[in-house]
Amino acid sequence: MRRVAVTGAGVVSPLGITLHEFHDSLIEGRSGIRRLAPEITERSGVQVGATIDWNPAGLFKEAEAANLDRVAQFALTAAGQAIAESGLLADAAAPRERIGVSWGTGMGGAHTTEASYKQVYGAGEWRVRPLTVVMGMANAAGSNVAVRHGLRGPFGNYSTACSSSAMALGEAMRAIAYGRADAMIAGGSEALLVPGVLVAWQALRTLAPADAANPAASCKPFDKRRGGLVLGEGAAAFVLEEESRARARGAKIYALLTGYGNSCDAVHMSRPDRDGQVRAMREALAESRLSPQDIGYINAHGTATAVGDVVEAEAINAVFGAAARDVWVSSTKSLHGHLLGGSGALEFAAALLALDRGILPPTAFLEQPDPACALRHVTRVAERVEKLRAVMSNSFAFGGSNVVLVAERP
Repeated sequence: MRRVAVTGAGVVSPLGITLHEFHDSLIEGRSGIRRLAPEITERSGVQVGATIDWNPAGLFKEAEAANLDRVAQFALTAAGQAIAESGLLADAAAPRERIGVSWGTGMGGAHTTEASYKQVYGAGEWRVRPLTVVMGMANAAGSNVAVRHGLRGPFGNYSTACSSSAMALGEAMRAIAYGRADAMIAGGSEALLVPGVLVAWQALRTLAPADAANPAASCKPFDKRRGGLVLGEGAAAFVLEEESRARARGAKIYALLTGYGNSCDAVHMSRPDRDGQVRAMREALAESRLSPQDIGYINAHGTATAVGDVVEAEAINAVFGAAARDVWVSSTKSLHGHLLGGSGALEFAAALLALDRGILPPTAFLEQPDPACALRHVTRVAERVEKLRAVMSNSFAFGGSNVVLVAERP
């Protein structure tokens, strides 16, 4: 099989709207979680979220922005950054039939859907804007990326809850490895901080209350005091391309994406299963032809739920055995929140930066580690390490969809 290189990355996140801003905030432990404005929460009871101060005016023409849901605006911005950095399309003659898009989202155009419901059921107006369907559909973000850049290769759109964008990356890797494409724009986006979505999540009783002393510290993965997840929004995108092609054109290579594990718990719709997570991690390691000892850092799924963190810790220890003592683990959701369908891509960006720069992001606010989550945590502050050989990124979703990615130094 052909090897797959990562040659570009772009980020729109609560921690910054470029890859470098995102990295700086991660390393400095600056949280993007805050109290939500009343117009966002309405009567949902949700107190905190990881929001982006977003102004599309400098990025899109007014008429264009009006016809793009927030989730698509995030996607286009992150993908544009990744493509520009990689130089993939600098040659106008590049065969766009061999370049595709693989995207993930959980809720799709939530802002558009919410607005249509308010107009119909709130205002009693049974006419909505003509583009409601194409703005709100789940594949709109990825399709807009393809249209913007004229990418006519394979297209895939994945909606598997919290593993959506990680799956998009894994399937893009496979498309290149098996020769269906020479390059893929892969990633995911989410923009779901609207009252209708928040009240639905609040009903699940999995969301964290605001930390009374410091709302920014409301998400505490692996900590004994954890009270649940905090929802966020944003996007991350990557240029993946066949390695020899990337080297031939002199592209910067962040890493090689070498392992992709995909399993289903087939046990419960919302309760995680250790064995399903174990299967996904072992499959990713097997495909990468690496051993547990080769992994230096894991970006954990780490949602800060009472059950989820324990199950993931057990799964990591089952896969890594004695090597678990030596592998650093952190959950960056403590800073950027849980982007649901966009989380896998954003957290892969965090893992990629750790591999590239040798600085491991912390699980911020982890002050009282839960003994039931016995791991080598990166706690509170970043860790500088010797060059890592490989990193792992875990994404485990409602519905029992488990996706694990492994990247290694080029």
